[in-house]
Amino acid sequence: MDNNEAVKNDDIYFLKTARLGFRTWSEEDLESAFEIWGDDEVSKLVGGPFSRNQVHERLLKEIRNQASYKIQYWPIFLLETGEHIGCCGLKPYDAEKNILETGFYLKRKYQGAGYAKEASRAVIEYAFEKLMVSSLFAGHHPDNEVSKSLLKKLGFASAGYEYYEPTGLYHPAYTLTRENYVKIYKTGSE
Repeated sequence: MDNNEAVKNDDIYFLKTARLGFRTWSEEDLESAFEIWGDDEVSKLVGGPFSRNQVHERLLKEIRNQASYKIQYWPIFLLETGEHIGCCGLKPYDAEKNILETGFYLKRKYQGAGYAKEASRAVIEYAFEKLMVSSLFAGHHPDNEVSKSLLKKLGFASAGYEYYEPTGLYHPAYTLTRENYVKIYKTGSE
């Protein structure tokens, strides 16, 4: 499906915000996936840049996650134009404790416009309200101050450091518990 079809047919989105629509990846989305994970500026802090084959493997992994767990880092689109701007979503983290990991990747030209926060808030609500997770995990590269700031604004609390094999570094780790989600997102208190 091309972006123009998305504008005409916004019922393809299973989740929407004021400006964004979420749908699932398909194998036909390789070019869109490559525009994210193949971009050295977008992927450099997570072990990139990635080759076309590596991006294809990542896309297939996202598709498998959707089939197996009903979650993935879903592609996100501007509702107004249908433009693909990146992805935001969930992946397995600790099934025994009912914890999922969340994250996002935005194409360069869409960074800094509040889309990551808007998409992340929708995914957080989806995780706690629809999937009934006990908590969410997130991490970022030690040099990624933007992600650090955003995670704190979203209510995540520091949980130490976790080794991240693709970069060979210990990355700052964060959690958002159900209790804090209710406090921040439902009652508006912190």
